[in-house]
Amino acid sequence: MKDLLPEKSPLWLLVYHTAENIAKAYGFGYMETPILESTQLFVRSLGKATDVIDKEMYTFEDKDGSKVSLRPEATASIARAYINHGMHNRPQPVKVWYWGQMFRHDRPQAGRYRQFHQFGCETLGQRDPVIDAELIAVSYNFLFDLGISTEVHINSIGSLEDRKNYTVELVGYLRSKRTYLCADCKRRMVKNPLRVLDCKEEECRNVIEEAPQIVDWLSAESRAFFMKVLEYLDELQVPYVLRSTLVRGLDYYTDTVFEFYTEKGEEGAQSALGGGGRYDGLIEQLGGRPTPAAGFSMGIERVISELTRDKEGRKEFENPYDGTMQIFFAQLGEQARRRMLRLIEELRRKGILVGSNLAKTSLKTQLELANSLKSTHTVILGQKEVQDGTVIIRDMSSGIQEIVDQKKIEQELRKIIAAK
Repeated sequence: MKDLLPEKSPLWLLVYHTAENIAKAYGFGYMETPILESTQLFVRSLGKATDVIDKEMYTFEDKDGSKVSLRPEATASIARAYINHGMHNRPQPVKVWYWGQMFRHDRPQAGRYRQFHQFGCETLGQRDPVIDAELIAVSYNFLFDLGISTEVHINSIGSLEDRKNYTVELVGYLRSKRTYLCADCKRRMVKNPLRVLDCKEEECRNVIEEAPQIVDWLSAESRAFFMKVLEYLDELQVPYVLRSTLVRGLDYYTDTVFEFYTEKGEEGAQSALGGGGRYDGLIEQLGGRPTPAAGFSMGIERVISELTRDKEGRKEFENPYDGTMQIFFAQLGEQARRRMLRLIEELRRKGILVGSNLAKTSLKTQLELANSLKSTHTVILGQKEVQDGTVIIRDMSSGIQEIVDQKKIEQELRKIIAAK
């Protein structure tokens, strides 16, 4: 646990505002949850056999005899808040971002602290591969905007049923190699077999490299979903590396999982800056309705460490997000969705804020969402516009529509913003 002194605060504030701006650019609303939560919230969501629950949580008995814990992460709290506040009644998906302190009784080492900060985004209420790709793009571009070049490692761990079937096969294999496993992995093999795949000990690496791969146990639906995520990442021009042993450390994850890596520092600090994935069963597990969701978190201390480790070659930070005009993008059809992904990304990098819901397919639904967000203009892209190289810009108050060449869209949107 560390103090933040005045001379260090400018860099922290820069990172905070970068997080705030990138989240706003992608249409996420800010949300806070309590630092103290019921211990059972984390036990039910993270899994009893995880290291976080087993040995890392700060837990206390309250004056009324109930057990409370300092939050070790934020996703469980946001899922709980989604249930408590009836957020399923809002337009779906609900997109929120957060920044705050987390606590884990971790072994002190480079890059790890017992009190640490996380920035994260969560998208709740819809299952669509484009949501997973967007979250990866948000986190990738957060680091990109800070001048940090990273490698996205990605995998699919499938549905709960896929994991159950795979775990049986994995345990059988690990038992045959038990002699070659470290002490921690011998324990994990019984309590949480998938965590063996994440072991960094040299003695376990050869065993892990020869282990059965979860991709071979994915259902047709999970496999198709994952392939779509990768296709959207290609469209967004986000580079990635397929890593079959990536599983993440918490029980609530399903399907897509990902982490962000950069090179190690001189002191050997861990290279993972953050990660996330899909957790379609968590909200129902906590007593809510069946609700698909996905998200990511970024370790701010690790990001700061990377920024201060090597300043050479880093670009000067510029805040491109000065405009506050909310322009909404609506699409019709798969080709239009793919083209719109690229358009939105190009505009965001040029500092133009836009809203969208690429998971929706109905134009009526998207226009209703644009109205609820108080958007003044909606850019509409259908199959015909893709073929013609145009877009339709609709004035939401008058209903007047104008056809614009896609090459001139930035120029036209800047005129709209300037006329606000």
